Amino acid sequence: MIVVAAPWALCASSAVAQSLPFAPTGQIAPAGPNKEAQEITQLLRAGRVDAASAKVDSMLARNPKDAQARFLKGLVLTDQGKTDDALLAFRSLTDDYPELPEPYNNLGSLYAATGQFDKARIALESAIAANPSYTTAYENLGDLYARMAGQAYDKVLRVDRNNAAVQTKAAALKSAVAASASRSAAAGQQMPAPSPASSGTSITPAVAPADKLPGR
Repeated sequence: MIVVAAPWALCASSAVAQSLPFAPTGQIAPAGPNKEAQEITQLLRAGRVDAASAKVDSMLARNPKDAQARFLKGLVLTDQGKTDDALLAFRSLTDDYPELPEPYNNLGSLYAATGQFDKARIALESAIAANPSYTTAYENLGDLYARMAGQAYDKVLRVDRNNAAVQTKAAALKSAVAASASRSAAAGQQMPAPSPASSGTSITPAVAPADKLPGR
């Protein structure tokens, strides 16, 4: 599927963290004029990852430097569960096109999925620096901080179960997250299916409009 699932690793005893199902927007931005990129996006939406991969490889064979194809390749690799390869694909794009926020955002999503929260934060902040109007990265950064707050509250409560102040903060965080998830569901936003080991908490990857990714 086209949404990059970014499950947060949680300890089994974490009552607060287990209740943080941050709702990603999961919506696909309209594709640009590149018909082939549109077809690949549609294949990914339909869960036809192998077919999408074949088309992306064909694009790259004709033009290995095509930024649009490289971005789509990163999405394919992510959907195939090839996290290291996907990270490499998006990192390479940030090196070549530092002005594009979407590759940074997807790096943040993948880093968060593997518990590398500091790297996730840096990547999301880089996305915002590249485009201060890129709201997806702001939302994801907020979700990341909320996730880290949930972990911190859990650690406190494991040591001091009767800490009323932290209990209140943890409950407020749970309530806010539940409300956010409800709003996302009401808006018809797509939720990625968590992996078996996942808490269901994720941040939103980017599927960039084709006309925003330059070709070479």
